[in-house]
Amino acid sequence: MASSITLFSKLAAAKTALPSLVRASASAANRSFHTQNPLLNALPSDSLDPEREAKPRHFRFATQEHPLYENVDKEGKPVWVNPIQNKVWSEEEVLSVEVTHVVPKDASDKAAFYAIKAIRMGFDIFSGYSFGPINEHKFLRRVIFLETVAGIPGMVAGALRHLNSLRNMKRDNGWIHTLLEEAENERMHLLTFIDVRQPSLIFRGCVLGAQGIFWNMYFFAYLISPRFCHRFVGFLEEEAVKTYSDAIKALDTGLMPSWETKPAPPIAKTYWGLSEDALMRDVLLAVRADEANHRDVNHCLSSLKADDTNPYAPK
Repeated sequence: MASSITLFSKLAAAKTALPSLVRASASAANRSFHTQNPLLNALPSDSLDPEREAKPRHFRFATQEHPLYENVDKEGKPVWVNPIQNKVWSEEEVLSVEVTHVVPKDASDKAAFYAIKAIRMGFDIFSGYSFGPINEHKFLRRVIFLETVAGIPGMVAGALRHLNSLRNMKRDNGWIHTLLEEAENERMHLLTFIDVRQPSLIFRGCVLGAQGIFWNMYFFAYLISPRFCHRFVGFLEEEAVKTYSDAIKALDTGLMPSWETKPAPPIAKTYWGLSEDALMRDVLLAVRADEANHRDVNHCLSSLKADDTNPYAPK
């Protein structure tokens, strides 16, 4: 079933990257995507089992320890260190991400699909994204706002399944961890981009209103139909992959000149294990890979029954 194909199976089958994803300059080809710190790229020893690696996974693991603000820079300020497990993508994986689409099959799927299309059209017009070419300012305004909302579905779904597990006094079959992991990952996208630009007070007020509306709508929708909600998020992430792919293309074609040599924020280097000379383009590649992963995970979860075992649960 197309909806249950995972990102990792696609990556394994992919042999070449899309032409638009080739690095723009010869000097960029000399940079390493990942940090050379083996601790940030290594997997836990128990994940090296071939049978375990062959099973569906949501994320593999980085090995950072919780900082508790013990790490400081030369000025004595706290240095952020990733306290959670997250996917550390390989360069081959981020370059092999493709724009895909799951065709709606029934009324529920179609309702989710057209809801996303209507939301995207409205937001593109409201944010000015539909008018003129992409640039750094327009892109940041769009993704910062969207990431403040994108972290809601996983948190709402995870919380509701958590409460359901408590009420019924039984295990959740592995869904909660994956859903909360998704919410945390989307929050990290936001923290990365606000390191590049801080939003205005008016912008923050709009975020407050959007969160209040979307949180409650998604909460009641998930109570009624988790299947619809996961399909909705699957289609939402399809659009996110398109957005980041368009940004990468715009950067490569000179529409975002200030980002051509702009270094990646330190938080991004730590979170995705990027090299010390990583650029904003590497950040876009990593974020897009995350979004493609969420796309495939949610389409898969939408095809499962509520009490089925989550194939992405940590083994």
